[in-house]
Amino acid sequence: MNRTLSLVPRLLALAPGKLATRAAVVAVALVAVAGVTTAAGSTTHRVSSSFSFKLVPATGITACLPNASGHVTITTGSLNDSMVVTVTGMPAKAGFDLFVIQQPAKPFGVSWYQTDIQANSSGTGSATVRGVFDSETFSVSPGGTATFAPTHQYHLGLWFNDPNVPFNLGCEPGATS
Repeated sequence: MNRTLSLVPRLLALAPGKLATRAAVVAVALVAVAGVTTAAGSTTHRVSSSFSFKLVPATGITACLPNASGHVTITTGSLNDSMVVTVTGMPAKAGFDLFVIQQPAKPFGVSWYQTDIQANSSGTGSATVRGVFDSETFSVSPGGTATFAPTHQYHLGLWFNDPNVPFNLGCEPGATS
């Protein structure tokens, strides 16, 4: 399975709207605020609750994935959250990589691989992951090969985990490889 971040630049996404959900197949705006950190560093108690939003195809992807859609439910917990992502209308038995990304459109910014989603023979797949999917979600690199300040990621991106599949489906118009 190809899980390299070289797939990130090939994600397709929409620009976000106010509290809108977007997918790229799925780039999605996550709008959870479940914990507040004070200047002293203490965190208020997180109340367990759930919220859901739809995933919709990004501009341009509907030509090759006309029935693609999805749904996300995030349930907050005391220390971390549970996120259930379900997609439908995908190519049968195709594998996908789910990323948490900084920006919903190119360039995608700071991104990390979260999990795989495997579509079954009817094009439906799902994954459940645990993590922090709210205002506390950030990355930081104080040194090393790249240096950047704390950066939040409030979006999701989903793309084929086999780089040949989108070419075979016509999802990369004009691309030669």
